[in-house]
This record gives sequence, structure tokens and C-alpha cells, in this order.
Amino acid sequence: MTAQRMQPADSIQQQIFVIRGKRVMLSPDLARLYGVETKALMQAVRRNKKRFPPDFMFQITLKEALASRSQFVTLNDPIAKRGTNVKYLPYAFTEQGVAMLSSVLRSERAIRVNILIMRAFARLREIIAGHKELAAKLRDLESRVDQHDEHIRAIFEAIRQLIGPDPPGERRTIGY
Repeated sequence: MTAQRMQPADSIQQQIFVIRGKRVMLSPDLARLYGVETKALMQAVRRNKKRFPPDFMFQITLKEALASRSQFVTLNDPIAKRGTNVKYLPYAFTEQGVAMLSSVLRSERAIRVNILIMRAFARLREIIAGHKELAAKLRDLESRVDQHDEHIRAIFEAIRQLIGPDPPGERRTIGY
């Protein structure tokens, strides 16, 4: 395979998908990043099978491949053959699985790519944490607004009681 330029962490983030509730990268994308064929990547993984338990790596199902296709539709779709039929089912590597790949693939490129991938996963965690923090602040603000609404209603009710209904004989006339 010819030498390729490495991708920045931002473009690597776009290759991280959520499958089975886990953030993962697919074997064809990883192989492309490492500059090896998918077959060679998976051979290295098979030779070191004990390093990749199910929570580090799993093969996606046909249903997941088809359902998740919209997440990773590209011209070089990793699961498509001529854009229509499933050619093979890729493996999904969690962040820990990708980290373990660095012990299996020992090239300089693998080291540099792994650093970029780890930074991309870390960046996603920061983004998600920021969203969670923002969501918590919004919930806090909503509860304050609800409390203010209750206080305002109580103030209006107190004012209504102070004003009370007009006595029947003492109604003021409007106009001349």
C-alpha cells in the first residue's frame, strides 16, 4: 500500500460511530488509517486473540450494518460491494480495542495513528461532557423558572386577596 498522509483528529472523529451503545471504529477505517489492508489488520488481531475480549472488539451483525449504514455512507463504504450488497461484516473496535491495536501493530505509523485516535476519543468525551454539563445547567435554570412562576402566582393571589371583590353597593361608575 502506498504511503498516505495521516488524518487530523477532527476527521478521525467522523469515523467514530455508536454501535450497541458504544463508541467504536470499524476495521476498514482503522486499516486505512494504519496504512494496511483490512485482511492484514484482522490477521494481526487473530494472532493476538487474547488481547481483544468482546468489550474491546466485536463483529457487527448484518442488521447493524444495514441499520448503521447511514452513519457511515461514503463512496468507499466499508460494508458495501458496488454500493448495494454487503461484502463482509466489519469488526468494531472500542477505544480500548484501538489502544490494544498499538501493541499488535508495532510500526511507527501505528504509534502516530494511535495517538491521533486516542486524542479523537478524548475530544469526543470532552464534547459529551460539555453537553452533559450544559444539560444540567438547563435543568437547573428550568427549575428556577418554575420556582419563579410559582412565586409570581403566589404574589398575584395575595394581591387578589388584598383587593378582594368590590362590595355590591359601592361600585364605581365609569364615565360621566
